[in-house]
Amino acid sequence: MEPAYLDPRSGRTFPLTEPRWCGPDMAPLLLTDLPGITRDAIDRDTRSLWRYRSAFPFQIDNPISLGEGCTPLLPTTIHGARVLVKAEWFNPTCSFKDRGASVMLSLLRAQGIDAVLEDSSGNGGAAVSAYAAAGGMAATIMAPDSTSPAKTVQMRAHGATVELIPGNRQATSDAAVARASSIFYASHNWHPFFLHGTKTLAYELWEDLGFRVPDNIITPCGAGSNVLGCDIGFRELLRAGQIDRMPRIFAVQPANCGPIAATFQAGADRQVATSVQPTIAEGTAIAQPLRLTDILRVLRDTKGGAVMLSEAEIEAATFLLARQGIYVEPTAAQPAAALRQLLDAGTITPDQTTVLVLTGSGLKATGRIAESLGITL
Repeated sequence: MEPAYLDPRSGRTFPLTEPRWCGPDMAPLLLTDLPGITRDAIDRDTRSLWRYRSAFPFQIDNPISLGEGCTPLLPTTIHGARVLVKAEWFNPTCSFKDRGASVMLSLLRAQGIDAVLEDSSGNGGAAVSAYAAAGGMAATIMAPDSTSPAKTVQMRAHGATVELIPGNRQATSDAAVARASSIFYASHNWHPFFLHGTKTLAYELWEDLGFRVPDNIITPCGAGSNVLGCDIGFRELLRAGQIDRMPRIFAVQPANCGPIAATFQAGADRQVATSVQPTIAEGTAIAQPLRLTDILRVLRDTKGGAVMLSEAEIEAATFLLARQGIYVEPTAAQPAAALRQLLDAGTITPDQTTVLVLTGSGLKATGRIAESLGITL
């Protein structure tokens, strides 16, 4: 059966020959299940995520690549436990979003798309801007007017048209959807091709660990692309007979904007009411995650969970890591703080193989980190 777009809520499918970013009734799409690959299908001569190209829904000869993926997996000790840090800030634009941008824009360009619209609080827009530039595509990025200048400057430097939208992150998303009738909406939150870029994190961890699966994966979660990507990738490996179990996947959110964690902890299936306040973990400040149902399914099916953090815990984790030489933005530091909660609760034990996905460089949040240090720039 040929791969197709899938509306998981209705079961309807749509051919990949026609570019689309949502279902007819504005339903977020996935792709139909892919068979996964074996270790023999890895292109070992390619040092980027395109070494797993056989796992993508269709094959292209000229992907847009800047060497993304193949990020280090670093052993370290945090809160007295030996863990593995997946250093996603080693990607070309210094965040994990490059995985999704490379695959999404490569496949969209092959479908005939040459201009794209994205909405982002920073890292997604930077990644789409960079890969659009590398692929000869035009990019328009909408971002909240509170976005760190370090991120919007990066977008503009790549040649993207940047529009700053007043209000919160949801206001920016709403503005982008309203514009989608005039330019193709290549949203990292909406488009399923993006998730097939982030699924390479699963393939890479599998290869990093000697073709084994870790016990636990802890990742920051806003719209959930790493949660969903890991689920897709590891389920493909399970389908291909390369692993015999799934890792437990844990999502981490700030208490100031944690709708997924709050809903999970409430045992609910629909988003529970939560207050939304500003957070230093701006990359996970998604008040109305459109794939919440799918994310909850992953957390429950893998027997993982969700952790909420105070601003003080996030700030402390940022400096805990920095003083080990690991300089990441507050959004990315959240798994280190979540690890402490999970260890204290006995949910995770020090003898298990636990991976912390650290998603973006501290250079992305220079202003916010300076404020925490009491430095005026």
